[in-house]
Amino acid sequence: MFRTFKPALLAGASAALWAMPAMADDALPNSPDDITVTARRRAELAQDVPLALSVVSADLLNATRSVNLQQVSTLVPSLNYSSANPRNTAFTIRGLGSSVVSVSQANDGLEPGVGFYVDEVYHARPATAAFDFTDIDHIEVLRGPQGTVFGKNTTAGAISIITKKPSFTFGAEAEASYGQQNFRQLKGAITGPLVADLAAFRVSGSLTKRDGVIWNQRYGTWQNAIDNAALRGQILLTPASNLSIRLIGDWASFKGECCTQVYVRVAPTLKPAAQQYAALAAGLGYSVPSTNPYARVTDIDAGVGVNTQEGGASAIAELKSGPFAITSVTAWRFWDWDAANDRDYTGVPVQITQHIPSRQDQVSQEIRFSNADPGKIDYVGGLYYFHQKIVGHPISIYGAQAAYWLLPAGRPSNLLEGYGQDGTTDFHSDSLAVFGEATWHITPRLALTGGLRETWETKHGTYNTNVSGGLATTTASLITDKNSILRAQYCTASVSEEGLSGRINLAWKATRNLQIYINGASGQKSGGINMSGLPVYPAGVSGHGSGDPILSTAVIRPERNFTWEAGIKSQWLGGRATLNLAAYSTVVHDFQANVVDNAAVVALRSYLANIPRVTVRGVEADANLQVAPWFTLRGSLAYADGRYASYPAGPCPIELTGSATASCDLTGKSLPGLPKWTGSLGGEVTHDLGASQLYARADATFRSMVYGEATDSAYTTIAGYTLVNASAGVRINPRLSIEVFARNLTKANYLQNVTVQAGNSGLIVGTPSDPRMFGVTLRAKA
Repeated sequence: MFRTFKPALLAGASAALWAMPAMADDALPNSPDDITVTARRRAELAQDVPLALSVVSADLLNATRSVNLQQVSTLVPSLNYSSANPRNTAFTIRGLGSSVVSVSQANDGLEPGVGFYVDEVYHARPATAAFDFTDIDHIEVLRGPQGTVFGKNTTAGAISIITKKPSFTFGAEAEASYGQQNFRQLKGAITGPLVADLAAFRVSGSLTKRDGVIWNQRYGTWQNAIDNAALRGQILLTPASNLSIRLIGDWASFKGECCTQVYVRVAPTLKPAAQQYAALAAGLGYSVPSTNPYARVTDIDAGVGVNTQEGGASAIAELKSGPFAITSVTAWRFWDWDAANDRDYTGVPVQITQHIPSRQDQVSQEIRFSNADPGKIDYVGGLYYFHQKIVGHPISIYGAQAAYWLLPAGRPSNLLEGYGQDGTTDFHSDSLAVFGEATWHITPRLALTGGLRETWETKHGTYNTNVSGGLATTTASLITDKNSILRAQYCTASVSEEGLSGRINLAWKATRNLQIYINGASGQKSGGINMSGLPVYPAGVSGHGSGDPILSTAVIRPERNFTWEAGIKSQWLGGRATLNLAAYSTVVHDFQANVVDNAAVVALRSYLANIPRVTVRGVEADANLQVAPWFTLRGSLAYADGRYASYPAGPCPIELTGSATASCDLTGKSLPGLPKWTGSLGGEVTHDLGASQLYARADATFRSMVYGEATDSAYTTIAGYTLVNASAGVRINPRLSIEVFARNLTKANYLQNVTVQAGNSGLIVGTPSDPRMFGVTLRAKA
């Protein structure tokens, strides 16, 4: 389907854009040029910003039923999202950012390369992006380094979510949806004055529930259910005409019997045949419930469940004093996480408990200065302070068949039964930055922008774990066997660095509706600390005992990148058509990533490392078209080629993994999680019936094949797919509408992510796509 969809999209978009006759001078709904953004920390139309920028309006979010970042990624081709569970959430822009592409690769000591902001407040952990949105005005997705105007340094891009502000005019809105899989969703908001012209409020919330979509035949229950809730309260104070203060408090919850994965395929390995999946399963007479992942059935025997919350409070104060504008953003946030997993993903009692209860707290303060009104020179500068602390408690316990499944034959069968690990990880960081950017309008049509950022960061981490249980033994070889699974380890490390980054941009408005720009930007992430434990030396290394931690892996070097970008922003047919194009080239030195120690059995799932050089090059196109007053279209297309330009000593793919430590040259291999082609095409038609209006909408998104993990194994690929969502309804009047909707209308089967089973038996598991859902939605406004 992908092969036929891509040419059709290209041909249809080209014909529509260039063959349409002139029509009435109506603005295109939901087009980027209609939306005021703050991508450069000043209000301007999105079409005037000389940067690669995607904007998703509230109307488009509602029309496409997008309530979280995973669903937004289907509307923005350069944004890729992966989440095996909320903690292991990753999003990348143009293939760069967080490197998590499968479960259990999150590392608290690694910063994301994509900045995630809600109402100007930076969220330090990617996991918080798994929560549902509430009361959104619009979303801005900026591509490339953004550190010269944003508080936190962002090397790959930024996602900025802007919620609706309180109003001094009373208003209310509500939405209720019901669908298959017992899907239930409620959303609502109310706003109005508290004191006339002085204080206004806004309260909003959402509740989403859905039964599970994977059947556990062992326990007779549905798993991978959804139970999300979000609440936001705001007060807007305007004590003077030149001063506003916005107070925000929010809380969100993500819980449920989630998240498990299912059998996908089995890869051959270089381990002895007796230690590969086929022989191991046959030795127990075990077989999975289905070898078809889209049967969506499992028999895992360990309990699964997610119970995570996040929230915080912030104050945004804006003061205009003469020619100056001053903005202060003060915030505190928390993220509280716990989840249980079955890390062997089978009905065999290999690992019976695995979870990492964690608590993250952060405080931040940003002060910005800018010109109050547009002038010959527009500028913004600021100071930013950020502090975070993360405390975790890794817990793992093994079951009755762990020794059989994970160790060579000949060991006591109960050697690992009840053997487990617990401990504490403690990470904290401080960041201080000064940043600024100025735009010189050389002529009314020519503008030159330059910006700089200086960042000072310190980090400190402690990893401390203990082991206990299992067969009590004094036999050295058996103790070595137990340590190969889990070992007590203590390490501590610190990082203290500073870095300079910047931007230069030249933009020329050839006509009122045509802008051409070229942009160069550098970005830097400070060094990271390995907070998942360190790999260890094997026997026979001079100066080190077997099992000693490799201390040189405790800290990784800073990541530096540079992006060149050239683009065109244009409008045609009297504003009824918008076409934006961008071409870019990015080089990253010392790319920070989680890599898996494939020789370790399960003890060290991943650790931090630097990849010498990574490159990404691509082209992007976004288009909007009002074909007729009753028919609108939107489309986007992106091509990206991301590669390890230099990675001579990387981890080996599962098919080249044996029982001893080995490295593989991955130079020239493609980046994981980055499709070469992504695109979307959507449209809406309407028909007036007096005071009412009928409408129908469809949105399709496609993604080509990606590698599901960092080694480019042929056995962890995720095939390309096309996803179609649609809705149709009636707007009875401006205040009331009812619609029916379908998610995954064509019942597309695809994998959301894949994971190599702990122990490297060769088993590959993954999360299948959600099945098709039909439902109905009622919306009302007051």
